Formats: sequence, C-alpha cells, structure tokens
Amino acid sequence: MLASDAAVIEVRGLEKRFGALTAVGDLSFSVHPGEIFGLVGPDGAGKTTTLRMLASVMRPDAGSIVIDGIDVLALPEQAKRHVSYMPQRFGLYEDLTVDENIRFYADLFEVPRQVWQTRADAMLAAADMTRFRGRLAGQLSGGMKQKLGLVCSLVHTPRVLLLDEPTTGVDPLSRREFWQILYSLRSEGVAMLISTAYLDEAERCDRLALLHAGKMMYCDTPAGLKARMPGAMLQIVAADPRRARDAVRDLPGVEGVLLAGSGIHVHVDGAERLPQIAAALAAQGVALISIDAAAPTVEDLFVALLDQESVEAST
Repeated sequence: MLASDAAVIEVRGLEKRFGALTAVGDLSFSVHPGEIFGLVGPDGAGKTTTLRMLASVMRPDAGSIVIDGIDVLALPEQAKRHVSYMPQRFGLYEDLTVDENIRFYADLFEVPRQVWQTRADAMLAAADMTRFRGRLAGQLSGGMKQKLGLVCSLVHTPRVLLLDEPTTGVDPLSRREFWQILYSLRSEGVAMLISTAYLDEAERCDRLALLHAGKMMYCDTPAGLKARMPGAMLQIVAADPRRARDAVRDLPGVEGVLLAGSGIHVHVDGAERLPQIAAALAAQGVALISIDAAAPTVEDLFVALLDQESVEAST
C-alpha cells in the first residue's frame, strides 16, 4: 500500500435498507492506492450490497461515496470511468474467444489497440492463459473464466477495482494465480476492494473489515485483528477430530471449538487450560497426536466475535 497517498475510495455513513431490513448500516472506511482491502463476513453481511453501491449499480439511502475525488452519488457516470466492477457472475460472452472478450471490453472503454494488447499479453501470461487465447469462453473451466473476467475488468487500467467474491468455487491453483495478478496491481496504485467468504483468503488482504448483519464489527490489518482475540487458542490433532471436538466443547474455560482439517481449534479463556484439557481428553479415551498453543486465524477471531455477540444478545 502506498500509505502516503490520499485515499482513492472514501466511504462515510453508508446505509441501505430494504423495507424493515437494514442491509448496510452506518458503514465507513477508506482504501488507498495499491491497497487490497477486504470485506469479510457470512452471507447477508452486506458485502455485495456495499460493492453495488460503490459501483453505482445501487443507490444508498444515506451516506457518501467519493472515488478518485469524484462524488459517486452526484456524478455516477463520471465515477464509472475510474472503476472496474467484477460481480459474482461476470458477463463474459461464451460464444467469443478469450481474445475477443478482451477486445470487446477494451472497445467499450475506447482503449487503443496497442495499449490493450500489451496489457492483455502481460495479464494472460500471469494467469497462465496465453495458450488459451483462441478458446471460446464457454469452453473454459470455472477458474479460467474468473481469471478472464479479471483481465477484462483491468484492460482499461482502472483506478479502483471492485471484486465480489471472485474466487468462490475456483480451484486452489487458479485462486493462487488470481491473487498473483492482484498483487501485481499494487505497483500500479490500483485501489482494490474485495469481498470474500473465505477467511483464510482474507489474510492475504492488507486490511480487513469484518461485517455482520450489515454493520462493521472491526477494521484493521489481519495481524491487528488477530491481536484482538480474547483468551488463547489451542490446536489439537487427534485420530478422531470429531470425537475430540465433542469431548472438549463443554469443558470449563472452553469458549468455542472449530474443526480445522485433521484437527480442531479450541478457543479457551487462557493458555493455562492446556494441561487440563489434555488430561480430560485422555480420561475420555481420546487418542491425542498433539496439543499446542496456536496463533489465532482470522476465522478463529470471527467465530469468537460472533459467539460473543450471540451470548451478549441473549443476556
């Protein structure tokens, strides 16, 4: 992130209501040149609605949006020239080839042929798609379609890139290549706002806004957010993770339990609970492979915050 530069995206007091439902409530944040800013939260958190308002697809009920110095609410068409928006289902033309799709979007933004060809060459190489330039978009895999959508979104060198859960359902290799393209945009000063339901992926962002029910719970760097984690995390690897989870979830001091691959993450009120939990598992005949203190993930933090909010709401 080019921290010394003024913010390219400024959002203040943004609100959107659908009848009695507040989809987005009093949302404020800024994104700087070269920064990847993540909107993280479950379905219904307000991520897509927020991106649609920034893209001038939907008008907010209150608040302000300024993109590259332009008041989006007052001058939406002017602001659109500075923005590229990639919704969850990007509008590729399946009966056109990869190259023809890129050319179509370049022509929409009146990008000179030499400019878009040079840019497309570089981005297709980064996406490992050069050899597929003549293939019809309808014959591409899901991951390749998403990468092509990103290339089309970037062909006119926007100042702001809005991505709505772009890697949902994409294979791990394509996800990695997708993110490599995003990292390459930092040096161009592109401000990137990305929504994701993958909390492991969220840790790749420079800063994150944790959203729930349309409101921002926290906004910080991934490291800063994890430092807010109350209590401590334990990582337990057992021969039967589900049995281990069931055995520890009601023990004293256990705040939450989350299955994580071949093990479980246990949120406890203090690291001193480790020997007590190990002894309790042994007493119940659970075969332990290892039990250690662990650094929390963004997913651990988000689950802990939601659990805490649920407890507070019920008291």
